[in-house]
Amino acid sequence: MKTLSVQDWHFPLSRNRVKLRTALDSLGRIGNKQEEIPLMIQLVENPRYDIPGFDLFHGAVDIRTHDCIHILLGRGLLAKDEAFAIGFTMGSTNKVGTLEETLYALIAKYFYPKVYRFNDEAIRIFKDAVRLGYISECQPLNRINFDDYLDWPLGKIRKAIGLETELLLAYYRIEKRRHPNSTSSSRLLD
Repeated sequence: MKTLSVQDWHFPLSRNRVKLRTALDSLGRIGNKQEEIPLMIQLVENPRYDIPGFDLFHGAVDIRTHDCIHILLGRGLLAKDEAFAIGFTMGSTNKVGTLEETLYALIAKYFYPKVYRFNDEAIRIFKDAVRLGYISECQPLNRINFDDYLDWPLGKIRKAIGLETELLLAYYRIEKRRHPNSTSSSRLLD
């Protein structure tokens, strides 16, 4: 039996019947724990570090919520997947402006630890995802208590929170065409 790695882990949108708990358990065997995430990333992305009354970046979530979002968006754990999950989450708040989007992209490109940095392709995907999250009619993903959905199939959760799989699939087709040699982009339509 093949051992899963960060490179391989992926639950495509087509896996509608898998329960969220099962997908999280699978990710839990290979993913990072909150304390393993570099401080620079936690300062930017984790709401625990927010200044009361001030959101530098809208859509900040803890690692468990972030993992649930990856699963529901049908994204893996590679840089383009991270860029999409973060961008879509931020966009789903309907509060992200151009300055916030640009500032996050600059931090992710130049200040994140090397292994976590976004290249130009990942930044383009991040920006696309912000816009997709904004036009989506889904609930703000950072506000969902995914513990309420642990024993639900993924397809049912997507429907309950208003996540439009047709919108995601349409974009994933575009992303696959733009990045045909990218592992994360080429497996989106499995």
